[in-house]
Amino acid sequence: MDDPKAYHAEGILYLPAEARFDYLLNLPEAVNIGAKVNAAFREIEKSNPQLAGVLPKTYNLFASTLLKELLKKVSEIPATVDYDAFGRIYEYFLGEFARTEGQKGGEFYTPSSIVRLLTEIIEPYHGRILDPACGSGGMFVSSARFVSEHKKNPSSELSIHGVEKTDETGRLCRMNLAVHGLEGDIRHGGNINSYYDDPFDACCAGIEPSTRPSGHPSPSGRRAGDEGHEIKPGSGRFDFVLANPPFNVNAVDKERLKDMVGPGRRFPFGLPRTDNANYLWIQLFYSALKTPSTGSAGSPQAGSGQGGRAGFVMANSASDARSSEQELRQKLIEDKAVDVMVAVGPNMFYTVTLPCTLWFMDKAKAALPPCPPSPQPSPKGRGGFKFQGLVEQARELRKKQTPAEDALWELIRNRQLADLKFRRQHQMGDYIVDFFCAEQGLVVELDGSAHDSEERKKVDQKRDAYLRSLGHKVLRFPNHRVFNDTENLLNEIVVNIPSTSGRGVEGEGKQNRADTVLFIDARHIYRQVDRAHREWTPAQIGFLANLVRLYRSEALDFTLGGDEARAKLEEIFGLPSTSGRRAGDEGSPPTYRDVPGLCKAAKIEEIAANGWSLNPGRYVGVAAGEAVSDEDFKEQLETLNEELERLNAAARELETTIANNITEILET
Repeated sequence: MDDPKAYHAEGILYLPAEARFDYLLNLPEAVNIGAKVNAAFREIEKSNPQLAGVLPKTYNLFASTLLKELLKKVSEIPATVDYDAFGRIYEYFLGEFARTEGQKGGEFYTPSSIVRLLTEIIEPYHGRILDPACGSGGMFVSSARFVSEHKKNPSSELSIHGVEKTDETGRLCRMNLAVHGLEGDIRHGGNINSYYDDPFDACCAGIEPSTRPSGHPSPSGRRAGDEGHEIKPGSGRFDFVLANPPFNVNAVDKERLKDMVGPGRRFPFGLPRTDNANYLWIQLFYSALKTPSTGSAGSPQAGSGQGGRAGFVMANSASDARSSEQELRQKLIEDKAVDVMVAVGPNMFYTVTLPCTLWFMDKAKAALPPCPPSPQPSPKGRGGFKFQGLVEQARELRKKQTPAEDALWELIRNRQLADLKFRRQHQMGDYIVDFFCAEQGLVVELDGSAHDSEERKKVDQKRDAYLRSLGHKVLRFPNHRVFNDTENLLNEIVVNIPSTSGRGVEGEGKQNRADTVLFIDARHIYRQVDRAHREWTPAQIGFLANLVRLYRSEALDFTLGGDEARAKLEEIFGLPSTSGRRAGDEGSPPTYRDVPGLCKAAKIEEIAANGWSLNPGRYVGVAAGEAVSDEDFKEQLETLNEELERLNAAARELETTIANNITEILET
C-alpha cells in the first residue's frame, strides 16, 4: 500500500520511497548525503501537507559520513517498538536541549511532569483544545497521550489549536505533532500576538470552507467538540485551555486592547493598571472557555456543552498581586470559575529556579446546583406536579419490594450508614425512587434485569435527568451487588455523597463546590533529579490528580501512578468501612478532607477575608510537627508586613483628620 491518504487516515506520516532509511542507507559513498536528506524532507512535506515549511533543509552543512552513521543508528530501532517511539525520542531531545541551553532552550519547553499534572487534572477526554502560547506543543502531546491511555483515538477525540509568536518554535510544534501522529491548527510567526490577535475567531465561527484557514475542518467534516455547536466570534469556543505563558510581561499596548474589554469579550473583567500582563493571560484563558448551557450542571465531562476547563502555569506573584490586579482576581473568584490552586516548589523548571503556581479553572463549577430538599406537594397548586395516586402506589411498592431492596433497606435504615437518614420508595415529582437521602440530595436506585433493555434505559435516562435537574445525585446499582458486593456498594454510596464542598461525609455546612476553591501545597512533593532539577514521579502525579478528583466527587483514575498512587491516597484519605476497618486498610475507600500542610477547600468568604489571595500557603498551613520553611516564613512575614503598612497608612490618615478637626475647632 503506497497511498498517502491511507496513512493519513491512520494518523501516520507517509514517507516517499526516496525518504526512507533503506534508500538513504544504500546510497553510494560519493553521493552528497546532506543534499539527499534535504531532498527527502522536501518530498515528505509534499506528501504530508501539515508539515509544509516545517522541516529543516540544511543537512548539507554536515559531513556525509556523520549523516550516514546517524541514519544507521536510527535505522537500528526495532520495528516492533512502541508505536509512539519516535514521538518520545523527539520529546527526549527537546527536553535535553531545554535542560542544557537554559533560558534559551527552556522558553519553549515546559517539563513533562508539570504538563502531565495539568493534563490529569483538566482531563481532556474529548473536545476542542487551545494553547495560546504553545511553544513546542508539549501540552497537545500530553493531552493526546491522556486520551490514548484511556483507550480512545486522540485524532478523533481532540481538535488542536495553538498560537506561537516565534516562527521557529511554531515549526517545532508542528513537527512535534506530526511525529506523534497528530494534526492541529497552529498559527505562528508573522505579527501574531495572543494579546492583540485572536486567530481562531474566523475559523471557529462557521465561515465558508473556501475562506477557512488550511488545516481547519469544514462544517461538513467537523472535528471533536464541534458537533451541533455553532461558535460565535468573541464567545468561549474551547473545551480546554492548557498553557505556560511568559510571566510578568510588560510594555503591552493597552490602547490596542480597549475594544476587547467587557462581558463576553476577551478581557471581561477589565485591564490591569499595572504594567504587567499576567492578568491579561489569565483573562484570555478564562474567556476562551465554553460556558455551560442551561441545565448542564453537574460533574463536567468537557466537550459535551457543560463548560470548559483550563490549567496553566503562572508566577507566584499573580496569586497575591495588589491594586487593580487584586480587583480582577476578586471578580474572577466571585464568578466561581477558579477551581484548584497548586503551589509548586523551586527547581521544577529549566529556565528559572523560582517556585510557581498552577491554576485550574472550571466554567461548569459555577452552574452546580445546590442540594434542595425533595419537592413536596403544596396544599393548593401542588407545584405543577402530578401526585394523584403516587402515595397509594408507594404503599403498594413497599409491600412488593425485591429481596435486594429489603436487604439494602436493612443495612441503611436508622442511620446505620455514615449517620445518613434514608427514606425508601420516596416520591419525587412524577417519580418514585427506591431510596433517598434528603439531607445530602442523594438518590439510590436498585435495578433488575428488566432495566437492561434499550427502551428501559431511555426511560431511566429521562428519569435521572429530571432528578439531576432538581439538584440531586443519582446512583444506580444492579440487584446482585447488594448480595455479592455488599461492602463495596455501601462504600460507593458514602464516597459519592454529593456534599456541597466536595468533602464527602467529612464536609461541613451546605455550601456548594462552586463556593469553594481547593488549595494544594505540592512544594514538598518531588523527586530530586540532580542538584539543580526536580520532577514529579508518575505516582506523585497520580496522587495529586486523584486528590482533586476526591474534592470534585469524581471517579478515581489510577491509569497514571497505579498501585503506588492508590496506596498513598488511601493512606491519607481512607475512610473507616462498615466492617470496622481503620482508615487506610485495604478496601477502605478514600474521601476528601482538609489535611494540614497538604490541602484545604476554602470558602469564598475565607478567601475574601484573606484579601482575595489565591496563595495556597495562606490556607493549607503546616502539618503537625513540620518545621516552617524559609519560604513559608518569608510569605508569612510579607503578609504581616503588608498588614502593618496598611494599618500605618490608616493611622496616618486618621492622625491627619484629627489634627484638621482640632484646628477647625480652635479657629472658630
